[in-house]
Amino acid sequence: MEKKHKVLTSIKDESLVEKRRHQMIRAAVTLFKQKGFHRTTTREIAKEAGFSIGTLYEYIRTKEDVLYLVCDSIYHEVHNKLSKISLQNGTTEGLKTAIRHYYGVIDDMQDEFVVMYQETKSLPKSALQYVLTKELEMVEIFKKILVGCKQAGELELTDAQVNLYAHTLVVQGQMWAFRRWALGKEYSLEQFTELQIHFVLKGMGQ
Repeated sequence: MEKKHKVLTSIKDESLVEKRRHQMIRAAVTLFKQKGFHRTTTREIAKEAGFSIGTLYEYIRTKEDVLYLVCDSIYHEVHNKLSKISLQNGTTEGLKTAIRHYYGVIDDMQDEFVVMYQETKSLPKSALQYVLTKELEMVEIFKKILVGCKQAGELELTDAQVNLYAHTLVVQGQMWAFRRWALGKEYSLEQFTELQIHFVLKGMGQ
């Protein structure tokens, strides 16, 4: 199990920490997308979030901490949505449901996904390793669903195919965030999702 990167805070009230950090994440995503990580200051993040720089430093220690929180919020949301669906192992309908929920998270957090992939190189080594591990855990959820479908005889896949297709499912969904500027003009989220499901299952022999 990976060692969780710890973002230190001097505040003891966990609900207040969660609330303030959510405000920071929204502010940081807006600024990082506009200006990039390195050109954004912690003072600007604090102002965008609606509180003072002193208050900001009660909840984080560095600007890298804010970027880490942005990345971690994505994986927290994805895991919340998909960990329950992964119990539907053994059916292609369960796989379709997982894909739809995953694409829904990407639609809700498309700015976060873009910022994460543009700026994770700025994370300190320990936080970067944690984020990369969480990325692989997201792939692992789809691998378990595919293995379940294989064991139930719903899909005929080799181990190599299971592994590659799990990565493919994760990346294809993220295309909605990266290519939304073009895809959003031609497709709704529902159209994009169903066409991708058809494409993926066709490639798996369905």
